[in-house]
Parts: sequence; C-alpha cells; structure tokens
Amino acid sequence: MTKEEVLQSLAMQTDSKLILVVIDGIGGLPVRGKTELEAAKTPNLDRLAYKSNCGLIDPISYGITPGSGPSHLALFGYDPFRYEIGRGVMEALGIGLKLTQNDLTARGNFATIDEKGTIIDRRAGRISTEKNQEICRFLQSKIREVNGIKVAIYPGREHRFVIVFQGEGLKDDLTDADPQKDGQKAKGTENLTEEAQRTAEVVNEYLGRAMEALKPFHPANAVLLRGFSKIPNIPTMFERFKLKPAAIATYPMYRGLARLVGMEVLETGETLQDEVETLKNSFNGYDFFYIHFKKPDSAGEDGNFKLKVKALEEIDRMIPSILRLNPDVLVVTGDHSTPAILKSHSWHPNPILLYSKYIRPDRIRRFTERQCQKGQLGRFPALEIIPLMLANGLKLKKFGA
Repeated sequence: MTKEEVLQSLAMQTDSKLILVVIDGIGGLPVRGKTELEAAKTPNLDRLAYKSNCGLIDPISYGITPGSGPSHLALFGYDPFRYEIGRGVMEALGIGLKLTQNDLTARGNFATIDEKGTIIDRRAGRISTEKNQEICRFLQSKIREVNGIKVAIYPGREHRFVIVFQGEGLKDDLTDADPQKDGQKAKGTENLTEEAQRTAEVVNEYLGRAMEALKPFHPANAVLLRGFSKIPNIPTMFERFKLKPAAIATYPMYRGLARLVGMEVLETGETLQDEVETLKNSFNGYDFFYIHFKKPDSAGEDGNFKLKVKALEEIDRMIPSILRLNPDVLVVTGDHSTPAILKSHSWHPNPILLYSKYIRPDRIRRFTERQCQKGQLGRFPALEIIPLMLANGLKLKKFGA
C-alpha cells in the first residue's frame, strides 16, 4: 500500500473539530533586523504558540517557490506533484462555474499595451470591477464562438476574469499567453504537444479578435491569458480523510480550490471579522474548517513592509474569537512566504503552530520564523499537516497489529 492508501484506510469520522487558519504570505525576510512577524505586535498568537507545538513547513520542497494552488493542495493533504491543478480551473470554480470534461479554462487579465504591442501595465491600472463587467459583456457580445468552439468570459475583481472554451478535443498543453512582466510584448499561446495545436489556434484567434475589439477601451485594451487547464480527477477530502469540510475565503481562487477537493464553500463578507463570524455561525455543521486571510500576501507583493505588519496585527486580533469556539485542533500557518523585500512569493519555510490537548507544548515565546524553528515539530513538508491534525483530533485508527 502507498502512504496515501494507508492514511485513507486509517481515517475515521468523529465529533472532533479541526480548524486550519491559513495566513497567506505569512513568512518574511528581515528588514532592519526583523521580519514582518517579528516587527508585528501579535500577543494572541504569541500566547497560543507558548501552549502549542511549533515548527517550520516547506510548502512544496526545499528551494521551490510555490504558487498558491500547489501550496494549498499540500496544506489540504494532497501531493502537489501528483495532483496538478491549473490556475484557470481554480478561478472558474471560485466564481461558481460548473465545469465539464470538455471545458478549457484560463485566468485572464485586462492589460494596457502601447501602439507597438508592448505591455505598459499588466493590470490595466486595476480598473474597477464595474468596468470589468462592462468590458466582459461587450466581449461576450462580440465573440461567442471561434472555429466551432464556444467561448464564454466571466468577470472577476478589478482587472481579472475567467475565460472558458467549450468543445470536444480541447487540450491544456499550452504555454501562457502572458509574459507576466511589464515591458514585454503581448503574445499568443504555443502548443506543447501536437494534439494541442488546434487548441492553440483557437485561443490565438480569440486573442487577435479580442485585441481588435478592445481598442476603444484604453487602459483595458488588451487581454492576457494564463493557467490553461481542464478539470482534473481528484478525490474529495471526505473520500481521503472522512472529513466533512468547509471553506471560508473571500478570493475566488481559494474558494475554487476548496470546492475542487470537496469542501463546502461558505458565503461570507469581505472583512476578517466577517470570516470569523461565518466560522462561528457554521461551527456545528462541519468537522473541518479552512479559513483564509489574504491581506499579508497582498501587502508583501506590493513591497509594503509596514502594511504587512499591520495586516498580521489585524489577524492576531481575530485569534481569541477563534479560540472561544474551543476547537479540538487548531493549526495556524501560511501557504507560502511573501517577503516584502522580494515583492513576491518565495521558497522560505513558513512558521506553524499546532494546538490541541494531546501535545507537549514547546513554550516558545513568540510566533515568528526564528522562534518556531526551535519547536519540536522541526522543519517538515506541508503535506504532513493534515495527518497531524487528524491524529490530534483522534481521527486515525492504529496502523498494523
């Protein structure tokens, strides 16, 4: 038996409640001697860390900088090298689309290009969501089909959207039609296999027609597509771990990924307090909760050290409300590090704390990267978090005689 099969055979349903708090982009690097966590005032997380087991997790593996998709898969107990889920699928599921095996999805950005086709702004000045909706309606009215393939475009927040190509024989073996850097030329996609050639032709025909149609819509006068993907075959968290899971997240991609692994995505407001209130109101209905806080990652990607510190402090104030629910197991960690000094995701391990009544507390003084590395959990792959939570929730039978 594989390790995955063993774990599935040991999992059992109980009444214990598990909460996984994911602070997006939690880890950082020192600026004037301190990381963002070290600079933040986080008395609640610090007190909790003192009563917990602590350590560091690698989202994927040593030295690999993760995207949000694979890092979340690992947090949910799925090997990201085995279960590869494209960005387009996650975005589509996140806005509530129901996909079929004939659907090819991609995440899109409206962008600004100059007269030479050079990208001036990949995010089109972060146009308003209302403007995005207007442009999507316009494009949908202009382009409904390309070479016999149906096309649908769905607005997201600000400059983001999801596009779905629907028809038989579509392949996702395509390069991104997005250089992902300003100052580069806008480009089409290329097929990575012969079987995907027709699909690449369809996508590039759409891009050409869309660019022409968008000329009057400056600054949103271009379309960039990435994360071409089809829905994969992936077991649910109930099938894998006998859990009845729920997700509380505001951003579409995280909601989509949670839905893909069988979580019920709960409706919630936009604020951190809204998310915690949703957790409180739904606590009796499920035995596993994933709650996602986005702000530190956004601040880190903007290179705003002070704002990331402020975001961490805001999350810290939510911790007592979560603890008052008296979960049997509480884990606080991140999906990846986003140091403000790098303005991007990074390969650095994330701090983690695990709180339950079946542990030997580490008694560390602060929930920070350097303090957590002293904890007895050590440094380990994020893939092992769910088994640890199940064990501490008494949801695993004994292995072997």
